[in-house]
Order: sequence, then C-alpha cells, then structure tokens
Amino acid sequence: MNRHRTPLSRARGLGAAHHGAAHWISERVSSLALVPLVLWAVFAVIHLAPLPRDLALLWLAEPLNAVLMVLTFLVSFWHMHSGLRVVIEDYADKMVPRTVLLLGNLFICVLAGGLAIFSILKIAFGGAL
Repeated sequence: MNRHRTPLSRARGLGAAHHGAAHWISERVSSLALVPLVLWAVFAVIHLAPLPRDLALLWLAEPLNAVLMVLTFLVSFWHMHSGLRVVIEDYADKMVPRTVLLLGNLFICVLAGGLAIFSILKIAFGGAL
C-alpha cells in the first residue's frame, strides 16, 4: 500500500511543527522591550551609586521608578527563561535531563524574578524604609 504513495504524500506531516514562531517572536519582542529598560536602569544605577542608601530607597519608592524597575526585572527574567529554554531544548540529549533542566530553568527564573519584584514592591510601598 505504501509503494503507491507519491513523494509529496510521504513528505506531508514531516515538516516544521509550527510552534517555534511564537517563541521566536516572544524573544524578539522581549529583547526590544529590554533596550530602553536596560538603558534606563544603567542610567539610574550610575546616578544612584554615589547617593546614600536612604536617598536611593526614596528614589526607588517613587511610583514611576518602581514600575520601570519591576518591568525591567519582569522582562529580563522572561527573556532569560525563553532563551535558556531554547538552548536546553536544542542541546540536551536525553529526555529526563531535558525535563529536569527545563523545570529547573522555570523554577530559578520564577524564584529569582519573584524575589526581585517582591523586594522592589516592598520598598515602593514603604516596608523597607
């Protein structure tokens, strides 16, 4: 029965899974969002470095600064998670280590991002002042 199939009918269904485009677009959008956010964060750190701790905390407690800092960390950890996921999927050979690495990547990114955002919000709402 298979000997009567044409080359086109044999090739159907063997192409791309069509799920990589969303990841690719997500990485590009997050990297574009990071450009102004990281520039703002570098500028802020340079200007905050010589200030005493109390003034730096007051600066971060301002709503615009707190929101921009939260966005910077949120987009950064999302971008890191997406990039590492692609690397793990492409280069991890065995299924069990790949799954463990993917779960570890997710856990570390969520934990570190959550701690960073919690710290910023605590300062912004006056808990650390």
